[in-house]
Amino acid sequence: MAGLSIRGVEKKYGSVHAVRGVDLDVAPGEFAVLVGPSGCGKTTLLRTIAGLEDVTAGRIALGGREIQHAEPRDRNVAMVFQNYALYPYLTVFDNIAFPLKARKIPKPEIKPRVKRAAEMLDIELLLDRYPRELSGGQRQRVAIGRAVVRDAELFLFDEPLSNLDAQLRDEMRSEIKRLHQELGKTMIYVTHDQIEAMTLADRIVLMRDGLIEQQGAPLDLFERPVTRFVAGFLGSPQMNFIPCRTEIENDAPILRFKTGETLPLDQRRVKGFAEKERELVFGVRPEHFSPHEPGAFVRPGCATVTAHVEIVQPTGSRTFVQFPFGGTTVTAELPAHKVERPGTVTELLIDLTRTILIEPESGRVIADAI
Repeated sequence: MAGLSIRGVEKKYGSVHAVRGVDLDVAPGEFAVLVGPSGCGKTTLLRTIAGLEDVTAGRIALGGREIQHAEPRDRNVAMVFQNYALYPYLTVFDNIAFPLKARKIPKPEIKPRVKRAAEMLDIELLLDRYPRELSGGQRQRVAIGRAVVRDAELFLFDEPLSNLDAQLRDEMRSEIKRLHQELGKTMIYVTHDQIEAMTLADRIVLMRDGLIEQQGAPLDLFERPVTRFVAGFLGSPQMNFIPCRTEIENDAPILRFKTGETLPLDQRRVKGFAEKERELVFGVRPEHFSPHEPGAFVRPGCATVTAHVEIVQPTGSRTFVQFPFGGTTVTAELPAHKVERPGTVTELLIDLTRTILIEPESGRVIADAI
């Protein structure tokens, strides 16, 4: 296994600065996912690692060997593309075997290596077919098989599931996860889909405008975002963001919202915030609301709000409801059948220990819970 080290990598296309001095370490055997919105630089960074784009500045080392100026064929890197990139005139067997033949691997070694890759991906019965005879999911398995057969030090995936339907994406995510566990190889995976990032990654690298906004274990980013951008990108539906201000009421700090609602503010968690009035943004995820019976005990660290439900979206096991709060529309995730029609008025509990406060100007999270 080989680890990857990136230091100060930049990539410019004329006046466009696509990657802006990125530093990144991927440990041997780690599955790292580069995620972010379109145009954030994640695919460009991946292509510089593969050698498909020249770096403008910086250093890339694989297993301690600098590769930023090496030809793609000399980097011992395997890449799986979004559009499969299969040769239509070659059979599945020959498509998988192509990189071995190109490297002049002896013929007696090629067949068992292709067979093993095909068995791992459950396509051994397709080896005599041509790409035109395969479904999208089968084509992607062939493309992955062509990468696996090389036994490279580093595997790169460039949005490999984006052309598949939802059910196939779910299946292929599981296959890629299983493949990583079996091979134990270092893998870097690019996607704009935060669900793929959360389910696949050992470590998420969230990019924005050519820079790394935050990186870490999936749940670290989800539960402890450092900026509003990170908090809003991860999670579906995304976190609710509600403008507010700090005040003192009856000698206790509170958050007051534009339409008059208030929530308690735990001064022990956010020292000095309520010493003077301050504009903030309150962030709460839909899943941190729960049903509450009027008059029932409110457990410590929680508060109640009254929801005048305007929109109901059942999903099967859960229901998403939308209601006005603090001058904006808020989404809450509730059990199925708890609210079945618009116009319902219901009391909800907010788990304040799972909420965040954000500086509106900088977008930085200044408290991970109130």
